[in-house]
Amino acid sequence: MGKETERSAEMRRVVEEYAASGLGRREFCEQRGIALTTLDYWRREHAVKPQKQERRPRMVSVKVGNAEPAPHFVLSLVNGRRIECSWQFAEAELARLIRIAESA
Repeated sequence: MGKETERSAEMRRVVEEYAASGLGRREFCEQRGIALTTLDYWRREHAVKPQKQERRPRMVSVKVGNAEPAPHFVLSLVNGRRIECSWQFAEAELARLIRIAESA
């Protein structure tokens, strides 16, 4: 890889500021006056390739309705979506379902 250009160095700083900001991509770009696609491009360019690290699950609050076991479960997401199911899931399958639902 060649010498880092001035633009690349500038955008590396912007990507680092975004990562530390805690803001969403859209909000950060609006505040900075840069295109969302520009941020995404430079995030990919300056991405640190992970070394097979296991992602830690995000903690979420859970309300328990009934103490009695139900024949099915309902997963209510923050975005208002609900998943109702009567199947029995293994822990890994349920974790995968939740990850997919949260990313939708």
